[in-house]
Amino acid sequence: MAAGVNYFRLLWNLYRQKRNAGMTKQQIGRLQKKKLEKLLLFAYDYSPYYRKAFEAKGITRENIKTTPLERFPVLDKGILMEHFDELVTDRSLKQEELLSFDKTAKDDGEIYLGKYHVVHSSGSTGTPRYFVYDRAAWEQMLIGIIRGALWGMSMGAVLKLLAEKPRILYIAATDGRYGGAMAVGDGIRGVRAEQRFLDINTPLARWSETVREFRPNIIIGFPSAVKILAELTGREKEPLHVRRVISCGEPLSNGLRKFLENAFHTEVINFYGASESLALEVEQRADEGMTLFDDLNVIEVIDGEMYVTCLYNFTQPLIRYHISDKLVLRETKADAECFFTKADVLLCRNEDVLWFEKPDGSKECLHPLSMEGFCVEGLRDYQFCQTSKTSFEMLAETEESAERVQVTEEIRRQVRKLLADKELGEIQFSIRFVEHITPDQHTGKNH
Repeated sequence: MAAGVNYFRLLWNLYRQKRNAGMTKQQIGRLQKKKLEKLLLFAYDYSPYYRKAFEAKGITRENIKTTPLERFPVLDKGILMEHFDELVTDRSLKQEELLSFDKTAKDDGEIYLGKYHVVHSSGSTGTPRYFVYDRAAWEQMLIGIIRGALWGMSMGAVLKLLAEKPRILYIAATDGRYGGAMAVGDGIRGVRAEQRFLDINTPLARWSETVREFRPNIIIGFPSAVKILAELTGREKEPLHVRRVISCGEPLSNGLRKFLENAFHTEVINFYGASESLALEVEQRADEGMTLFDDLNVIEVIDGEMYVTCLYNFTQPLIRYHISDKLVLRETKADAECFFTKADVLLCRNEDVLWFEKPDGSKECLHPLSMEGFCVEGLRDYQFCQTSKTSFEMLAETEESAERVQVTEEIRRQVRKLLADKELGEIQFSIRFVEHITPDQHTGKNH
C-alpha cells in the first residue's frame, strides 16, 4: 500500500470515517463547510491559477469564507489541461513531465517524485488528463473506497471479515495508470487481504483458470465483466461462495443487479468514483439511490450535470469541476439512517461488449474499456462498429492537421496488440475516416 500505511492506523481512520455516516444533517454541513473553507484558502494562497480566477470574480482572501460556493468559477477538462502547471499548488509538478513519467515509469504503482500518485483519465483520445494525489489525499481516498466497499457493515463485522483474510478478485482494465486499479490494489494490500487482478484483455479461458485456482469470496469490477464471470463460473461443478460483489466503473441496471445477486447469492454494492475523486458515492440497494460522500466532496447539480469539489486533494485542487454524468438529487428522508445526500446517477457511458467467434467455435469478447485507452496523436475521436462475428470497423475522426497515414499506422499497431492480447489475431478489422463521430443513442462510443 502507499508508502506502507500502518494497518492499525488505517483501521482507526476507517472507524472515524464510518462514524461520519452517522452524523446529523447539521453536523455534516458544519464538517463540509470547515473542509471547504480550508481548501479554498489553500487554493487561493498556493495556486496562481485559482488566485487569478477567484479575483476575476471579485473573491479575495478576506471574503472567501463568506462567498457562496456558487459564485466561484467552474472548472472543466479543457481549463484543467490548459492551466495545469499554474493550477497545482506544487510548482515542481509539470504536465509535460507527468506525460513523460507515465510513458517511462517501470510500473503503474510507481510514485512520482517520491510522493505523488499519478492517475490518468481513461479519455478516448489525445493527451491524457492527469490527476495527482499526495500521500495524505491518497490515504483519505483509499479509506473512502474501503468504507464504500464495506458499506452497511458495522465496524465489528468489518474487523471479523478482515481477520478471515478475504480473497478479493478485481476485474477491470488494469494495464495502465487507471485510478480504480491503483486504488483497489493499494486498498486490498492495506487491509492485508489476498488479491488477484484479472485484466479485461485476458482471454476468457484464463478467467476460468484464475477463478478455479483462487476461489475468490469478494469480487470487484465492471458489472458487464462480472456478468461474464458469473456466466463462466455458473458452468463449474463447484460454485463460488461469494460474500459480496462490488460493482464499479459502469452503469448498473436493476436487471443486471438482480442477475448478479441471483448468480452469486449475495448482495451487490454499487460504487461510483471518478479520476477527479475516486471516492464519490455508493449504493447498497437499488431502491435507495446513491449515497454521496458529503464528508469527502461537495457535489452540485447544475442543469442536471455534476460539479465536484474534492475536499481532500490540496495538491491539485478541483473546485466545481464539471463531470458530464447526469445527477438527480433525492430528498433525504427524515428517518434516514444516514443523512448524506441521496441521488440517482446516470452515467453517460453505456457501452456494449463486442463478442466474436473464433475458428474453433468458442467465443471471445472485447470489453469497451479495453478499447478506451487508445492515445494516438492527431486522433480526435473513434468508434468501434461490429460488422460480423469475425470482423469490425473502426471509425476515426482526426484533427485537421493530422497525417492520416501516420494515424492509420499507429491505430493498426495498437489494435493488433489488443487483438493479440485477447488471442483474437484472426479477427479482421478496417479503419474508415469520417468527418464527425456521432455516439450511438444506446451504446455510446462502442457498439
